[in-house]
Amino acid sequence: MLERIGGGRSASFVRSRIGDYAEYVFMAFVVLVFYVLFSNTASAATLYMDPTETHGFRADTVTVNVRIDTDEGECVNAIDAVIEYGTAVSAVDVSTGNSIVSLWVETPTIDQSAHTIRFAGGIPNGYCGRIPGDPRLTNIIATLVFQIPGFAVGGGNTNEAEIRFAPETRVLLNDGEGTEAALKTLGSKITLDNRAGDAITDPWSAAVQADDVPPSPFSIELVQNDQVFSGDYYIVFSTTDKQSGMDHYEVMEEPIEELSLFRWGIPDLAWSEVKSPYVLRDQQLRSVVRVKAIDKAGNERIAVFAPEDTARVLDPLTIVLVATVAVVMIGFAIGLSLFLRRRFSHRRATSEPVDEME
Repeated sequence: MLERIGGGRSASFVRSRIGDYAEYVFMAFVVLVFYVLFSNTASAATLYMDPTETHGFRADTVTVNVRIDTDEGECVNAIDAVIEYGTAVSAVDVSTGNSIVSLWVETPTIDQSAHTIRFAGGIPNGYCGRIPGDPRLTNIIATLVFQIPGFAVGGGNTNEAEIRFAPETRVLLNDGEGTEAALKTLGSKITLDNRAGDAITDPWSAAVQADDVPPSPFSIELVQNDQVFSGDYYIVFSTTDKQSGMDHYEVMEEPIEELSLFRWGIPDLAWSEVKSPYVLRDQQLRSVVRVKAIDKAGNERIAVFAPEDTARVLDPLTIVLVATVAVVMIGFAIGLSLFLRRRFSHRRATSEPVDEME
């Protein structure tokens, strides 16, 4: 066919040009495949679970650590994770006592019906990898606690519960732009034995019961921003507990003593469970704010914040009441002074003269 196009020499030339073109196409295809394969396999961060496989008898409790590793030179500062677990086990708790995450946007939440665990948090200044010499502690994100159900009908069978990261799990780079990191995830597997062990193992409950140390000391920061919470005052607080981990926070707004006289109708003071940030109910800043941090063992740590005098705002009614009381007190003092002066003068006028000594 090609020989008919302008003779044999022209056919050879066409074959040569087609061969060159095919070679270029082939090289471009190889480069494209190489790029796709290696760009997908390269990752800036790896989220994984430790151990990758564990075994438990009926009624046992097992723990699985969620950890993170980064490639050399890469740093991350935010993690948004959704973890799915098999229906053969129940998630009963999540500990963040040893977590490298210190700012929780969404504290770990267990959804028993959906069999998921969700959490999102940040790492100030970023995380760039494990510290040399560290015994696998400085890369823990959270510790998941699973309960294996009791006896099932028909013993001798074994089941497996797979624990994995959902596709929506994300890790962000510490680049100031919130760039999503190329992420690799590795899950875990719990093998369930339908037999009972020699004794029920529950290392998590034992660790909680042994915790007699309160959460770390912390402070309360007062913040006001026109772009946040409609410009209302709010407080920010956070602490850690290296033993059993934090459970929750409670807050109390206690009226300042010198102003409490003018705050009739206030309900009895009580602690209320809250999360940080917390919008103050008393926007006049006339209350002492107390925040109680409670760990999973029930140990408590309380921080106190008292607004400075210059920050306290007096409403018009309070100003009128204060002025009225001040006027009444001044009037009472003047009246008492006049009364005592008149009484003293009257006594001097009616008293008998004293004989002078000659």
